[in-house]
Amino acid sequence: MAKMRGAVVIDTERCKGCNLCVVACPTQTLALSKTAVNHRGYAFSEDVNAESCIGCTACATVCPDGCIVVYRLREP
Repeated sequence: MAKMRGAVVIDTERCKGCNLCVVACPTQTLALSKTAVNHRGYAFSEDVNAESCIGCTACATVCPDGCIVVYRLREP
């Protein structure tokens, strides 16, 4: 059986830093940026632990602005 993992793509310019995706992530893949803000002045969510993403889409589901897309990848 092939193992699944995920890849998270975040539209950082639309993100308003609400932190819902960070809280929803069961594998602590996401965090709010501590060093940068987007053009609207918000600390945005970023992928800080890409290897841990399991592709569950919890982050994308709770994002109120639809800033997150999760791709599911099959590992050999």
